[in-house]
Amino acid sequence: MKIAPEGLPFIAIAAGIALLSAYFSWRAFGVLLVLAVFVTAFFRDPARDVPQGAGLVVSPADGKVVLIVPTPPGHAAGEGATQISIFLSVFDVHINRAPIAGTITDVVYNKGEFLPAFDDKASLRNEQNRAFISGPEGRVGFTQIAGLIARRIVFRKKVGDVVTRGEQVGLIRFGSRTDVFLPKGSTLNVKVGDRVRGGSSVIAHLPAPVKVPAS
Repeated sequence: MKIAPEGLPFIAIAAGIALLSAYFSWRAFGVLLVLAVFVTAFFRDPARDVPQGAGLVVSPADGKVVLIVPTPPGHAAGEGATQISIFLSVFDVHINRAPIAGTITDVVYNKGEFLPAFDDKASLRNEQNRAFISGPEGRVGFTQIAGLIARRIVFRKKVGDVVTRGEQVGLIRFGSRTDVFLPKGSTLNVKVGDRVRGGSSVIAHLPAPVKVPAS
């Protein structure tokens, strides 16, 4: 099983504590060994088949769609944009992926609170990292949001980096939420309650680019 490199220190610590506990108590060793296995599973990095096709937007995270709403006035996604919120439980894969191909044009990190990630207020008040990708087919944003347990957001890219659809861009540790911002005219492919897989589930289709008549 492939493991995200950010998880290796946590796995080593959990395994080390479990082994040390065996000297004092086999019962404690059993409990801590289960914990070490859980930590290892949390940082798993499964291969994903990224769908190909014009205008596809893939989910940036594994989890459950908990909210689909218009973005508020003045949002960086632009007028008429739509927000899709995905809740990641501690049992989901927590690696984040690029929803579309293009160039990272904007990265903004904000400190904040640590409300439960399933709380609608988390999108506004929790610690988060927001990025936008601009490509030939449009502009899509996504926000990594820390939750009650998640206290560390990892984003591996910077402004100017070019990414492919479904490419890994970061992760959130131990329970979190990811919001996606789709431009006006996008066609949604999911509804509240659907489960999605990062990099492989198509959550929307971007509007067809406006063709400029030749002069």
